[in-house]
Amino acid sequence: MRRPVQAVLLSLTGIGLLHAALFTDLYLRYVKEGLRPLLIVSGVTLLLLGLAGAVLGRGHASLTGHAHGHDHAGAPRIAWLLFLPALSLLLYAPPALGAYTAARSNNKAVKEQKGFDPLPATSPLPMTLTDFTTRVQQDHELAVKGRTVQMTGFVTPAGQGGGWYLTRIIFTCCAADSQSVKVRMYGTEVPPANAWLAVTGTWHPKGTLGTKTAEAALDVRSSKPVAPPVNAYTDDLPLTPS
Repeated sequence: MRRPVQAVLLSLTGIGLLHAALFTDLYLRYVKEGLRPLLIVSGVTLLLLGLAGAVLGRGHASLTGHAHGHDHAGAPRIAWLLFLPALSLLLYAPPALGAYTAARSNNKAVKEQKGFDPLPATSPLPMTLTDFTTRVQQDHELAVKGRTVQMTGFVTPAGQGGGWYLTRIIFTCCAADSQSVKVRMYGTEVPPANAWLAVTGTWHPKGTLGTKTAEAALDVRSSKPVAPPVNAYTDDLPLTPS
């Protein structure tokens, strides 16, 4: 690949990274929030390399042009495909991961927890999907029994047999290692896939509460639509219903 083309490619990639990380929230569709500084540093580095390559390329072209005439070396055609991901950072926002990904991704393993703090008396009690699942399957004090809880996530149809899950996709590092946490919903018709909802209800008694046999499931009392969060790839406390 010719030096001017390399310089343009590096510069475009650097500008694309800076655009995604500095001026928009699009970087959150690729990596965790904590990696933003690294994206900015990478973008600046690539942009500087591209500018340096352009300056050096002019000098090199001037010298070789006088000595040898025109340079007929060309880049392999496939090399031009490298411009597509560079341009996509500037011109194309990738779709958010959702029900399709969650139905096919690995479920996030629930960590073993030896003890639990007392739950607040708030009703409904805001909980993350991870905390609810952990309490249902490991809390021998049965603190969630009979409690009205509220969780927020998006809808993932259950597939064969019907039903649906409230879901969150979680990044460990980036989109490539995403995992999902899902809580089965009972008592309502299946909402549209990928709809974000704040759901209120009580634990659906299936299995023995406080053990691994207990299903992470909710008898739905009410649900309200909410706007998707800016950072959708975490399992945070419920959003305020709209």
